[in-house]
Amino acid sequence: MNKKKTFSIVSLGCFRNTYDSEVIAEKFCGQGYKFLPQGTLAKDKKVSILLINTCGFIDKAKEESINAIKDALQLKKNKKIDKIFVFGCLVQRYHRQLKKFFPEVDQWQGVEKFSSCFKKRKSLISRTYDFLKICEGCLNNCSFCSIPAIKGPLSSRPLEEVIREAKFLDRSGIKELNIIGQDISGWGKDLGSGYDIVKLLRAVVKATSKIPWIRLIYTHPRNVTTELLELIAKEPRICKYIDLPIQHINDRILKLMNRGFDRKQTQSLIYKIRKIMPDCVIRTSVITGFPTETEREFQELLRFLKEIRFERLGVFTYSREEGTPAYNLRPQVHYRRKERRFRQIMEIQQGIAYEINNSLVGKPIDVLIEGKESGIFIGRTQYDAPEVDGVVFARRKGLKVGGFYRLKVVDSYEYDLVAE
Repeated sequence: MNKKKTFSIVSLGCFRNTYDSEVIAEKFCGQGYKFLPQGTLAKDKKVSILLINTCGFIDKAKEESINAIKDALQLKKNKKIDKIFVFGCLVQRYHRQLKKFFPEVDQWQGVEKFSSCFKKRKSLISRTYDFLKICEGCLNNCSFCSIPAIKGPLSSRPLEEVIREAKFLDRSGIKELNIIGQDISGWGKDLGSGYDIVKLLRAVVKATSKIPWIRLIYTHPRNVTTELLELIAKEPRICKYIDLPIQHINDRILKLMNRGFDRKQTQSLIYKIRKIMPDCVIRTSVITGFPTETEREFQELLRFLKEIRFERLGVFTYSREEGTPAYNLRPQVHYRRKERRFRQIMEIQQGIAYEINNSLVGKPIDVLIEGKESGIFIGRTQYDAPEVDGVVFARRKGLKVGGFYRLKVVDSYEYDLVAE
């Protein structure tokens, strides 16, 4: 192999982008390229090709992707990189404009073509968890979302291909399997009758035996059935973690968002989840500053969050995306008002999160150890998804990365725990 034939990759955005980046990385490895971790660029090592997998979902993601391209161009100018390939969601949406503004980029490509067949992936970083993408695209057509324009309608992987990859991952030694897609709860709707997420999940559980944790990432409230909840509650290897983005709670706003789910249904579902699984954690996300959102409607959302007390919460300020139905809604909420509402929700949630974490002090928890920094081991519980939720700082010697330990919580922060 030619030692000068190397590549590195910058993967931006969500878990789904990470998955796609690893598929592409495996292709380059198969063509004789040697993979160099991203950090090698800061160590004066030259890279033949730098791949940038962009995100174009919301404004902040676009800005991050643009900055990554600019940084790469500077590295190319400084002779650290020979060629730059840029692909992904941002390119899918703005190929013509990007090509005009960044002519120095050597190759452009839209989103990686979704394959229904199992493809081996090259892990970009060492980790205890992995992903299983079961679908691409979406049928929900939320009025604020650009995903259908980027990824297209729902495309579910055939069950046999999902199981084939699940078995491969089961043999790989990972400790956690994250099932991902734009909306995994919609899996199978395009495959005909008899196919749904419950059928798939049962098959994954049956086909695997070595993976201790199986986690579901993103389930639309409309598709979360009693049957699904009972399966999660009953199966010990499925994390008691419900990823349930509600986006808002006011009925008028929910209708404008085209969520297909109202306040009453949302409340009923949350109560059902907590009745079936009293020990579960619910992660949700909300959007503040959606077009026409009044102060009264925002206060309704704020009161609801105080009442329900979600264990995990992500907040987004509304991003006006071209080509979406919400783009032309009037009036648009001023950005300062959106930011102020964002801060209000975050302040409320910080208090809620701290109180919930503080209630765990003195109690035992099961922790998966994932690394060590400054002499302290860092891990997660089944109630925290990788990269987006809190961690556990484990103050005990002799722990091993990849091991599960029963630890006692001795302190807490807003989002993290300390255990020994």
